[in-house]
Amino acid sequence: MKKIVVLTGAGVSAESGINTFRDADGLWEGHDVTEVATPQGFQRNPDLVLNFYNERRRQLLKVFPNLAHKALVRLEDHFDVSIITQNVDDLHERAGSSKVIHLHGELLKARCSHNPNKIIDWKTDLKIGDLSEAGKQLRPHIVWFGEEVPLLGEAANITQTAHILIVIGTSMQVYPAASLIHYVSSDTPIYFIDPKPNISRTDFNGLTIIQASAVNGVPQLVSELIERES
Repeated sequence: MKKIVVLTGAGVSAESGINTFRDADGLWEGHDVTEVATPQGFQRNPDLVLNFYNERRRQLLKVFPNLAHKALVRLEDHFDVSIITQNVDDLHERAGSSKVIHLHGELLKARCSHNPNKIIDWKTDLKIGDLSEAGKQLRPHIVWFGEEVPLLGEAANITQTAHILIVIGTSMQVYPAASLIHYVSSDTPIYFIDPKPNISRTDFNGLTIIQASAVNGVPQLVSELIERES
């Protein structure tokens, strides 16, 4: 069975109604990134950081997977599919995708602030005084700026196995996630779906650019790939 690796970014979730964190002016929901997405910001003002992610979590629990998420599930009937996402929501899983790696963490999980390997499911507001088994403050299970991306190596290994690579709703400007596209072999077909693609056809061998939103472009590509395989 052919291996398809899918890299997804904020453009997939945005169409479910999830705000993309970073605005055009570089602020995250009105906050400087150093306030809400760095370990130092959490040390300075844990209440602010916890409330920021509590709002994101509440929003996530009110939205649903869209046609792009659902279309990717259809691929699993015909291909071995792995999704590597920069998104911290669970919409791929809720749609039914079975192999999902979250490079930047998961909003519906929390972890011990002193041991990044102690991770638990968490679907309600996270407050000061919510402690891990070790008696330490819990924090969002989010990879903040300046922190290692623990699943990057696994994601790179999976990307190397791709017979087809699909990139959806990401500018491929955020490193180290953007580096994954360089792990596929030079003859691997790459499909790039974005309404405002920031790359050109000559940037990669075998690149097909689909200038469309995720909810329009993904179902179209999925149908074409399934038809070719049948």
